[in-house]
Amino acid sequence: MNDQLPGRNLSKLPSFVERTLDTLRHFLHVEAVSGVVLLLAAAAALLWANSPFAHSYHDVWHLPISLHLGGFVFVRSLHFWINDALMTVFFLVIGMEVRREIHDGALSRFDQAILPVLAAVGGVVVPALFYLGFNNVAGRSQGWAVPTATDIAFAIGVLALLGRSVPANVRVFLLALAIIDDIIAVLIIALFYSSGINLDGFVVAALGVLLALGFQRIGVGSAFAYVLPAFVVWAGFLAAGVHPTLAGVVLGLITPVRSARPEIVPPVIRVEMALHPWVAYVIMPLFALANAGVDLRTVEFSGGSQFVTLGVGLALCAGKPIGVIGVTWLAVRAGGCRLPPGITWAGVGLIGLLAGIGFTMSIFIAMLAFTDESLLAAAKFGVLLGSLISVTLGLGWGAEQAHRQREQDN
Repeated sequence: MNDQLPGRNLSKLPSFVERTLDTLRHFLHVEAVSGVVLLLAAAAALLWANSPFAHSYHDVWHLPISLHLGGFVFVRSLHFWINDALMTVFFLVIGMEVRREIHDGALSRFDQAILPVLAAVGGVVVPALFYLGFNNVAGRSQGWAVPTATDIAFAIGVLALLGRSVPANVRVFLLALAIIDDIIAVLIIALFYSSGINLDGFVVAALGVLLALGFQRIGVGSAFAYVLPAFVVWAGFLAAGVHPTLAGVVLGLITPVRSARPEIVPPVIRVEMALHPWVAYVIMPLFALANAGVDLRTVEFSGGSQFVTLGVGLALCAGKPIGVIGVTWLAVRAGGCRLPPGITWAGVGLIGLLAGIGFTMSIFIAMLAFTDESLLAAAKFGVLLGSLISVTLGLGWGAEQAHRQREQDN
């Protein structure tokens, strides 16, 4: 099987296509390696939180850090600065990925985008129903969105472990599905996990967006110049009662996809390639270290917590593949879609299993959904358990398909 991305002979392609393919290769490589780093960070958090030094794990993340601007003092914990500030850069990269894919990627044409969009919707709706099947009661039902997102880094990382046996289009389809998953997750956060909306905050955020657009209009090329409007948008979202990390998505979506001169790499590609390694190797592992530390000795399987763990875990490892594979099959069977070249139903099965890896965004949504510490710990444990099962099933299925393919080739 050919595991090379389309367009291997770049010398015959237009420059913008060459840049797009280079960006995709770079993205997949970074995601594949960062999946291992993310796994190590999560394992370190679990070990630390369950060690004799567990008290220090929680103490570190509650250390107060202050921001001073003249007479203004803003004090928040280290945990806040990681989850609400640094993760804004993570969402900024997501926004730029979406912007690029809509412009000239997998989401640029309706006939290319419709199947992964439908598969992603199935991979959101079915897990939510799975979860609610166990937790359709007050106090627990608000966690329905926890198992709806796919972790791109983990999923691509696991796919990379399967090596050359996986066709290139399987990677592209999984990447498109995961990006659409992120779009849906962002909308869910904005619509269902924002409270106490303050319209004045949106006015401040709008001013920040206008300032960024104004800088683009006059040709300001320095990335550092956009720190000020980015901070204004972030502060506006925070004041508005919307999770401030969504400011990153807004700024990513307005990043220009065309350069003033053809020989210059477009800003959306240039900034994304500059930030992506920092997000993959620093911000996401730091987020995992700060949030994956569930003290397993204190997880209570009583008072409904066990149903949260069961609902999240099953929704990821069973609901996700059923939703992705089932909707894909229905769409193809109905005649409105067809599988991309090189993707068999075995490949769709692999995509469905890997879509159940929901680490980063699932934990992020869990922290927005639950204020009760026991329910939050149960949800995080369910995310870890469901994602681990999905990894195991995905690797097993992929290895079996690779073995069958080798036998056929021989």
